[in-house]
Amino acid sequence: MEIIKIWIVTATIYHAVPAQTDDTPFITASGAHIMECCAGSHRWIAVSRDLEDEGLFFGAKVYVTGTGVFDGIWTVQDRMNKRWTKRIDFLVDKEITGGKWEDVEIRLLK
Repeated sequence: MEIIKIWIVTATIYHAVPAQTDDTPFITASGAHIMECCAGSHRWIAVSRDLEDEGLFFGAKVYVTGTGVFDGIWTVQDRMNKRWTKRIDFLVDKEITGGKWEDVEIRLLK
């Protein structure tokens, strides 16, 4: 796969629950439906809106490095609250708690 663009961001995790999303936690901003049983199996991320403006649209594939356990290919399917910038959120299962990484590299793949 060809790399189109690279960003350095902060990465965190989120769960498909109303307190961390909205009143429809199993539907992403892109309209994709999250499986309640195993949300993390989708390998979906939410991106801050400034990254959308730079080309990270819904459906985009990115390669993430710098997190260890979450390194690899992910798909953009959700959008973060407008208060965040230069940030991604990994959609994970409820059993996974805590997680924040600085200086994470994301590469937009073609």
